This record gives sequence, C-alpha cells and structure tokens, in this order.
Amino acid sequence: MAAAKKSCAKAGGGVRFSEEPPAAGPPSHVHFDEKLHDSIVMVTPEDDGNFMVKVGFLKTQHRYEIVFTLPEVPALGKDVCPAPVPSPHLRITDITPAPEGGLKVTCEYMAQQEGVLCEEVLLLSETNEDVCVKVKVQARVMDRHQGTPMLLEGVRCIGVELEYDSEQSDWQGFD
Repeated sequence: MAAAKKSCAKAGGGVRFSEEPPAAGPPSHVHFDEKLHDSIVMVTPEDDGNFMVKVGFLKTQHRYEIVFTLPEVPALGKDVCPAPVPSPHLRITDITPAPEGGLKVTCEYMAQQEGVLCEEVLLLSETNEDVCVKVKVQARVMDRHQGTPMLLEGVRCIGVELEYDSEQSDWQGFD
C-alpha cells in the first residue's frame, strides 16, 4: 500500500453561539467545545482499527517534528516499523514503546501547501506480516505570510524551507 495524501473530512467542533437573544445585563458568552482547550496532539482511534492524529495549525514551507503516543495495538506486538513506502511529506523517524503503554511515534512533517491536509503512513508488525495499522496525520496548514501558529504540545518547528525569491537576489542587472 502506498502512503498517499488524501483530504480529510472536517471534524466536528468549533464555536457555538447561543440561540437565545441577549438578555439585558452582561454580554452573552461564546462557548467553545472542550476539544479546543486541549493543547496537545490528539490521537483518535477509528472504527476500522486505524488512527487519526490531529496536530493543529502549521505553516507552509516549515518542517516539524511531531511526537505522539498511539494506544496499544496487541495485534501489532512490540516490534513495529514503518512501511518502506516513502511519503514525500511525512516520515517516521522513531518508534519506541511508551512508558505508559502503547507506542511513542516520532515523525517529521514538511508542510507544503495551505489547507487541511492529511498524510498517511503504515505501521507494520515485525512479528506478524499480516498486521498493519494506518496512521493519518491531519494538519491545518496556513500560508507562511499569515502569522505564527501556537504549536500544540508534541509539535516543534525544526526548520524552514524558503522558496527562492528573485527580489532578494544579489544579482545586479547590467547598467
């Protein structure tokens, strides 16, 4: 199976506004879903045994290290490796047993384009060749000129890939 970029369905959540008209007195409050208060990378098991990992807002042309813990998957066993199919934007750099159980996964992600992006990698069991788990990493990527996102715990910027800008060239034309 090849790692592929696919669009992920928008997840529920966001801002809720009260449907009641504002009462005379203090102004009405905006209510946020509890998920938005979390400041860590969210790992959600899917019905098919695979996982969705939401890493929050990132910036185009930036390289990130993302660390998350997957719950224990007994069928995978303790010896797990990434599938040898390369993904141009997402690469697993380390998989170790987590002290609290499950697997601690470290990967590098290069945010190339703006939008809600989803990259997939496969984790393979080294003891049972019939077992694999798909991990989808979803990021909301904003243009590099739109400001600096607050990164979730487990995500850190490790580099910037700047595009060539002809206006900043040292080349001087003929006079």
